[in-house]
Amino acid sequence: MRKTTLLNSEISEVISKMGHTDMLAIGDCGLPIPNETRRIDLALIKNLPTFIDTLKAVLEELQVEEIILATETREVSPKLYEEINNLLGDKKVTFVSHEQLKVNLKKCKAVVRTGEQTPYANIILKSGVVF
Repeated sequence: MRKTTLLNSEISEVISKMGHTDMLAIGDCGLPIPNETRRIDLALIKNLPTFIDTLKAVLEELQVEEIILATETREVSPKLYEEINNLLGDKKVTFVSHEQLKVNLKKCKAVVRTGEQTPYANIILKSGVVF
């Protein structure tokens, strides 16, 4: 049995195969996921699991050097943006439009779909290195 906190085998598999600058997205339940991008669907019911709980779990295993957020996240959901900032600290943040973020999903190794229903609760995590 795994020793780390992340128990989801699909997410662990994706993270273990990621290299420097590869991307993994976490999204709310309404984020349109491109057909060509792997979908890891965790959504159960409204707000379960939450975006923040899912992000916390992923951050236990994934070394992140940069995050990509929609400008709309900061503007429309400032409380969520503050929570993201508190978790990620001084990581580089690149802001793009929500439309551009959706285009960038095609470049992600996977998109983790949560039950979150907060507007613009979406993030792309760019993998760093541990050395």
